[in-house]
Amino acid sequence: MAVVQSTSKQLDLLAKLMRAEAEGDGQLGMLMVGNVGVNRVLANCLDFKDIRNLEEMVFQSPGGFEATTKSYFYQSAREVDRKLARRTINGERFHPATRSLWFFEPSGECPAQWYNQWNSGRYKSHCFYSPSTEDCPNI
Repeated sequence: MAVVQSTSKQLDLLAKLMRAEAEGDGQLGMLMVGNVGVNRVLANCLDFKDIRNLEEMVFQSPGGFEATTKSYFYQSAREVDRKLARRTINGERFHPATRSLWFFEPSGECPAQWYNQWNSGRYKSHCFYSPSTEDCPNI
């Protein structure tokens, strides 16, 4: 059962985002990026109060994803990427992205905080950051 509603276009957008942001971190890294995307749709808090669907999340501005400014994002979604996107839409969660709303690729160690949000962990090249339960109870 889906935790967020999606059209086939929105599924493709999430799949392309996951690949463009984290293909180098393998399928698990891509799934974690998908977690962040789904969490942003569910959150209704902080920077994500007006995000209601996957397309709005992917193209949020300001505060969106760098990958949408690169040509690689605009290649067609592959079936393997769609399958990964479906898993996150259906509610599968992967630590450290379980409750994360942000991630980035630092040049060194993960800072303890990033934009006042606490680090929830690192997976390969990306550091993940999660809000407090008080700030974002919906995720």
